[in-house]
Amino acid sequence: MKDIIDFRVDPSAYCHWSVVYDGPVANLIMDVDEREGLFDGYELKLNSYDLGVDIELNDIVQRMRFEHPEVKVVVLQSGKDRVFCAGANIRMLAEASHSQKVNFCKFTNETRNAIESAEEDSGQNYIAAIKGSCAGGGYELALACNYILLTDDGNSSVGLPEVPLLAVLPGTGGLTRLTDKRKVRRDLADIFCTVEEGVRGQRAQSWGLVDEVVVNSTFDETVQCRARAFATKSVKMDVRQGIALNVLKRDVQSDGSIDYEHIQVALNRELRQAMILLKGPRQAAPVDMKTFQQQGDQAYLLKLCRELEDAILHLRTNELEIGLWIFRTQGDPESLMAHEHLLVRHLDHWLSREVHAYWKRTLKRLDVTSRSLAAVVEHGSCFVGVLAEILFAVDRSYMMDDEFEGDTRPIATIALTEGNFGMYPMGNDLTRLETRFLANPGHIDALKSHVRKAIDAKTADDLGLVTMILDDIDWEDELRIFREERISFSPDAMTGLEANLRFAGPETMETRIFGRLTAWQNWIFNRPNAVGTNGALQRYGTGVRGVFDRKRV
Repeated sequence: MKDIIDFRVDPSAYCHWSVVYDGPVANLIMDVDEREGLFDGYELKLNSYDLGVDIELNDIVQRMRFEHPEVKVVVLQSGKDRVFCAGANIRMLAEASHSQKVNFCKFTNETRNAIESAEEDSGQNYIAAIKGSCAGGGYELALACNYILLTDDGNSSVGLPEVPLLAVLPGTGGLTRLTDKRKVRRDLADIFCTVEEGVRGQRAQSWGLVDEVVVNSTFDETVQCRARAFATKSVKMDVRQGIALNVLKRDVQSDGSIDYEHIQVALNRELRQAMILLKGPRQAAPVDMKTFQQQGDQAYLLKLCRELEDAILHLRTNELEIGLWIFRTQGDPESLMAHEHLLVRHLDHWLSREVHAYWKRTLKRLDVTSRSLAAVVEHGSCFVGVLAEILFAVDRSYMMDDEFEGDTRPIATIALTEGNFGMYPMGNDLTRLETRFLANPGHIDALKSHVRKAIDAKTADDLGLVTMILDDIDWEDELRIFREERISFSPDAMTGLEANLRFAGPETMETRIFGRLTAWQNWIFNRPNAVGTNGALQRYGTGVRGVFDRKRV
């Protein structure tokens, strides 16, 4: 296994994917190199995938929105004969640690969510063109698309065989996407998820598993015809020129701490804590969107978002024992507000919408991260607008109240902007403020009267925007007690507690996937029926079936 899993990707080094751009249509081809697994001990046969394959896919989905905004339709297809995708590599799953399995499923779900949000956020429709076997995670990849075509050649099929073959669940939201997204009838879904061989042809269409079945002789032509039709009907604005996303630069220290341009991540392994400092802008906001676009991937709010996403993915995958993340900010609130206000004023510009959508996806990654999250609002901080969302995403927030001896920084304030009232919804389709004040929805209107105003500690406390305000006398002691207490608790209990408290309000397909389905899969991944020496996942491919503990719990 590679020592550090790196989520930064250079497109010139893709091993598993290629894209052919043809005006408004992009043909995304999955052709996995079976020798290039992220871990040792398995080959990625039959277009099966591991985390490395999905890291590339996530990068492509992201780049397509910024570098190729002309794309209106993406055709997802296989570069191999007789197989679309065999799903997650079984040998990889069998050998992976529990944490690797769970992080893998979480990341693949987030990538599928990014595909699903592409239509609403970026005007990009995804079409899955299935030839050959499409099983497990392969079908889950197709389920993320807007439209699924299946060739009718007598062999091509779709299936979710995890339960009968491996004694686990479809880990990338397959069950939930069947019932919630495609609205497959429950009894038919029950049959579909308990047969090994999958479903073919017209039955797949009549059950709602695919949208269209096409004879093999005209399949390729029909797929491109459908893609052109989707592109013609698209209301997406024509954009000729995107911006390049260069590989992020970062400096990893010997102790694991990381320096980006706008973010510093300091690790304290003894306290199992990461202190994440987000720095405010050093330059004035661009005067217009033309200037913003000329800055490209160096534009402050875009680069900050990319760095934060990379830090989140790095920490939760590579630093499993760092259980407490504490967020800080330092910078000029007015300057940060000006940077955000430019984008808010120009939501009709494609790049403004993409940056907002990127922040929405990145903040959602924070919501579903299984770490204790806290924020400290110190003097000199800039928790404004999109960065104020972090205050409402964390489990607790502490704010300095009044002057501190020897501290000459500006008094701590926070500020709300228009973005806090709808631009960054959570997985429950509510804003973080709506989720925070679920019992008092009228309070949201009261908060709107404070938009773009500096809110001091006492006012923030009165408005319920922070957990606790502390003066100079209590600050250090209270934070020390919190940190020591938090890391003394069971990490498992903390994960369960936080996941259940963060998503109040209505249940959606997304909250079901990251809450209910993930919790069940987490449990199953610990059970001997799946992962024990004689479990189905361990015995897969040996010709011997798993031995099960027959007690139902």
